[in-house]
Amino acid sequence: MLTDKPVYLKPNVVIEPLFDNWYAWMHLISPVTAARNVAKRHLPIMRSYVQAEAVHAAATKNPKMKGGPFVDYAYSRTQEVKDLILDTEVKNKDLLELSDAIDELNKIVENHPKGASTDGLYAKVPEPLKGLIELVFDIHNNLSFRLIEPLFYKSKFFDKSAQSVCIWKTDSHHRPFVLSTPRIKDAEPEVLHFPLAFDSEVIDMLGEMKFTPRPARDIFEKLSMTDEQKEVFKTFFTPVQERSYTQCPENEVRVRYFGHACMLIETASTSILIDPMVAYQRFEASEEQYSYADLPDNIDYVVITHNHQDHILLETLLPLRHKIKHFIVPAAASGALQDPSIKLAMESVGFDNIIELRELETVKAGDCEVTGIPFFGEHADLNIQAKLCFLIKAGGKNMLFTADSTVHESKTYDFVNDIVGRTDFIFMGMECDGAPLSWLYGPLLSKKLPKEIDKSRRLNGSDYEQAIKLVDIFQPEEVYVYAMGQEPCVEFISSIKYTDESRPIVESNKLVEECKARNIKSERLYGAKEFVYVFS
Repeated sequence: MLTDKPVYLKPNVVIEPLFDNWYAWMHLISPVTAARNVAKRHLPIMRSYVQAEAVHAAATKNPKMKGGPFVDYAYSRTQEVKDLILDTEVKNKDLLELSDAIDELNKIVENHPKGASTDGLYAKVPEPLKGLIELVFDIHNNLSFRLIEPLFYKSKFFDKSAQSVCIWKTDSHHRPFVLSTPRIKDAEPEVLHFPLAFDSEVIDMLGEMKFTPRPARDIFEKLSMTDEQKEVFKTFFTPVQERSYTQCPENEVRVRYFGHACMLIETASTSILIDPMVAYQRFEASEEQYSYADLPDNIDYVVITHNHQDHILLETLLPLRHKIKHFIVPAAASGALQDPSIKLAMESVGFDNIIELRELETVKAGDCEVTGIPFFGEHADLNIQAKLCFLIKAGGKNMLFTADSTVHESKTYDFVNDIVGRTDFIFMGMECDGAPLSWLYGPLLSKKLPKEIDKSRRLNGSDYEQAIKLVDIFQPEEVYVYAMGQEPCVEFISSIKYTDESRPIVESNKLVEECKARNIKSERLYGAKEFVYVFS
């Protein structure tokens, strides 16, 4: 029986966002990229599983194949996947027609005489795209098209009924690779599925209950459940809160590494959370890991470096929405299929106060400043503008967070150094063996790339030779390697598993050793780390 006694949501309860039974990442929010992923990723993976289940089962047991297009289930689910294919084809009829229309428009654009006027061409635009695109030339007279992205969010192609959440308790960091494995509703009694849009107040209520107790009855009244589901749902709550956060003292800057690319920068009056990805709890006594229990009461600014699934994680952000006051995101290239607007996507799922930043623009963030710095690479040479490194000034300290940026042209950072001045600390990613272009962007391409070209255009971060250039230019006091995807809590979304011989480990070891030889404090971060700097 439920009582009115206030309870907390247990720290290991996962609120997992789903789009049409697939793990929801940013390319499943923007309608056009969602259409391409349903048509060119989800359906092919599921059809392949139905045709060759044994191949998928073998591949998921091979560490070298982790992150590949293989469905990972503990036992056979061929019939359920067949049913999901049929359900997908019916429910996503509009999105599949939209994807076909993109294919047709690509052919029209490719076959149009180079440089010739577009007079009469709008009449040939496929019906699903009429009124939603503009035909444009670049200065080399190559014809392309621009998506009028806000209109897509107001059209039938943005359907919140495709959004849902599954809620469950986790006792480990392990999960199947989520970009390849759909959720089967009702297949696991301990995993509860609810048809909640991502902007639902119920998600906010549950998120708040990680930090502030309220009667469980308040949530039960808003959800439709069977008696069996109610019994499972009751196990998600506890009268006891696990809370370890302490306020940052006056005259200090505190920087906490939460794992992967997630960093919390605090002064006594301002908190800034970069690329939020927060572990649920420590599952082993030996594990060093900050969790939700270590977050402040309010997050003044969330800062996003780029639109990849391991840097902007709805699973982390949605339960924190009630805490977040402002969002700082890089501005996208308006209307480019491969570069959907982060701002539009986040507004569509219930966030507000979103600030778009461009290169060398600065936002005053409480008693801190956030400046956008050019970000090269890690996007397979596609024209993607929604990516920024960030220089954060706090308490007289300048901290540069480069995420996965690759130093293709060091002269750019010579100019930046002349403009921004001294940089005390650099945090840089060195995942220099990234996946090929098609791994993430394949569904968006008009044609399949030849294998050698695909392999040559990778989602790479900096190697040693590139990273040391930043050290030479900015002359920092401290250098830290982060965003390596090493922590177990990241594997389900990154699929990364290193050995001591892995090139990113070898290259980052070289950087750390060279920095130490120069009397620059340096290490490769893992798990959790706190930095405290006193200022007057």
